[in-house]
Amino acid sequence: MQHPILGLHHVTATVNDAQQDLDFCTGMLGLRLIKKTVNFDNHGVYHFYYGDEVGTPGTIWTTFPYRGWSVPMGLKGRGQVTVTSFSVPVESLEYWRARLAAHSIAVGERITPFGAPVLGFDDPSGLHFEIVGCNNDPRAPWAGQGVEAQHAIRGIHGVTMQVENPAPSVALMTDLLGFRVTGEGEGLLRVAVNGDVPGHRVDIAHSGLDSDAKNGIGTVHHVALAIDTAEQQLRLREELVHRGVSVTPVLDRQYFQSIYFREPGGVLFEVATMHPGFTVDEPLVELGRGLKLPRWEEPNRGTIEIGLAPIVHR
Repeated sequence: MQHPILGLHHVTATVNDAQQDLDFCTGMLGLRLIKKTVNFDNHGVYHFYYGDEVGTPGTIWTTFPYRGWSVPMGLKGRGQVTVTSFSVPVESLEYWRARLAAHSIAVGERITPFGAPVLGFDDPSGLHFEIVGCNNDPRAPWAGQGVEAQHAIRGIHGVTMQVENPAPSVALMTDLLGFRVTGEGEGLLRVAVNGDVPGHRVDIAHSGLDSDAKNGIGTVHHVALAIDTAEQQLRLREELVHRGVSVTPVLDRQYFQSIYFREPGGVLFEVATMHPGFTVDEPLVELGRGLKLPRWEEPNRGTIEIGLAPIVHR
């Protein structure tokens, strides 16, 4: 039984310094900070959400800045998302090449097995990103932080996850989640859900890394898939349990509801609902300005604010 996954929802990573991450994601990538909250599992750590103007699922990149918590550098490898890619118009790649150079960021260039030109680079925490040139992404960008709309990031293009054996991963994603195989390259399979377009793609790599991943700073923690309603999410959870997959209860993430499970290759998947969205606790024009806490943490606001690193949203 297939379940109605709509596309990607967000990607979440562990980073180092909060101010450095904020400056990179807004000041260099030109994303909008749409929510400043805390890690619901550790309220001493920020959880930053970046994306388009409203935080549309499929545009969202989120980070946990763990500097000062003795978290070691992670290791990229099997059982992990190793590349997060963003979509821009093909004609904007020269702009991004120059912008990255102006920020003294080393850039690699390649053509994907699927014919798209790509700029690859690392962020200050060691996460690997790609900017993919494509002309079939109609999503409206967030124009801010000195990046004009014609060049701005449209959203997440896709992710690359590394596994040892792709067959079980592909089987679960196609049989249960509604993905289909849309392309193949050397050591690589592309699957897509609800259309083979940016924001709906996952590349499954099965060569090139011969070690298992280790979570830590500079690694992706999980990739989230979007589902429309809580009812659909519950039905998917029931099917996962029926198949013997270990899956969390439904968790309230304030801006969506979530379940988590590991796909057969070891990558942590989240399935998140589309609603209620990021304007549930602050108006659109003020997104990302105030520290927003879940209702159960409000009694601890004073202690939480003292414990968080001071940051400036430029």
